[in-house]
Amino acid sequence: MKRNILLLAGLLLACLCGHAQHDTKARDLLDRMAEAYRQAGAVSIRFAGTQSGTLEVKGDKFHLKSGGVETWFDGKTQWSYVEQNGEVNVSTPTPEELRGVNPYALFNSYRHGFNYQYMGTKSRKGKQGQEVVLTPETEQDVKSVTLNISAGSQPQYICITLRNGEKQEFFVQSYHTRQNLGDEAFRFNKSDFPDAEIIDLR
Repeated sequence: MKRNILLLAGLLLACLCGHAQHDTKARDLLDRMAEAYRQAGAVSIRFAGTQSGTLEVKGDKFHLKSGGVETWFDGKTQWSYVEQNGEVNVSTPTPEELRGVNPYALFNSYRHGFNYQYMGTKSRKGKQGQEVVLTPETEQDVKSVTLNISAGSQPQYICITLRNGEKQEFFVQSYHTRQNLGDEAFRFNKSDFPDAEIIDLR
């Protein structure tokens, strides 16, 4: 199940041996992107790539729909509904697991535990932006994260490379800020899935 979730969001690192661990230009881009994200309020995103789907984000909360799996996280508890088997897995994810499910979790964690390097101006699907590559300081499932950032400080491309060589690419197709999303949007509602089997993994 964890692998399936990783392949979904895939919505958040190649070896950088011999380069500076904390690139000033990269840090500036990441700080501006994080600040723009904080000021955006609740955000609604539509993406394509390895998987296509939608992602709603508000602070550290999110609601993701992609590849037959729907995931809610209210800041503490995560619910993942798998349409194929009608199961809902309930868990308390670690920060690393959250980054695997929701790349936007990276916005709140890149300052600690990551090295980053500016890679210059690059074009992705016809959209030009500034590119930054992040690598975790300690070994984990995620090997690297590549971010392509628009002139408006919004992420327009995210590529997550796993240690086993798998890649998850996400191209942001639409990005709407200041959405009217209450906290209930980030919690599983049993009445919407009356026949679902609840599996509590906490």
